Amino acid sequence: MKLLLLLLVLPFIGFGQNVNIPDANFKAYLVGNININTNGDKEIQVSEASAFNDTIDCSILNITNLKGIEAFSALTSLSCGGNQLTSLDVSKNTALTELFCYYNQLTSLDVSKNTALGGLDCDGNQLKSLDVSKNTALTDLRCSYNQLTSLDLSKNTALTELYCNENHFDCDAMRSKYGID
Repeated sequence: MKLLLLLLVLPFIGFGQNVNIPDANFKAYLVGNININTNGDKEIQVSEASAFNDTIDCSILNITNLKGIEAFSALTSLSCGGNQLTSLDVSKNTALTELFCYYNQLTSLDVSKNTALGGLDCDGNQLKSLDVSKNTALTDLRCSYNQLTSLDLSKNTALTELYCNENHFDCDAMRSKYGID
């Protein structure tokens, strides 16, 4: 009886747990990547996701939802540009050093937990605000073609590249204010 109970409970305590990835295009990309799907099955296990510490480049794949990305806690670079994302939660991806989420339909982007972020490209979305005050390692920020009304870069002393055109403020004045060419 104890053996039967143990066999019934084992799947619920972490062995073979699969990451929930509802977007078929995102799942197909992950399952087709042998560096991520190391056992070659039709699912991504939590253990595979948490062990992956490289780049996910799922740009221009008609993806509408990146649910499941939160399981990739050691992910260092995410490129998901040119999709149809309306939201993106990278709060669990604390090892990210690069995030390229340009030309989607994002209305908000929270990068406050991504303190290692050195590069952020969120051009061509529908962002009305962007708080990068916790991203003190940021050297390259690209946030052009959004609906931003202001941008506080006072904590971003490492910033050397800034592209912020086509927002609701003067980008050249912003570059000048923070001494960025």
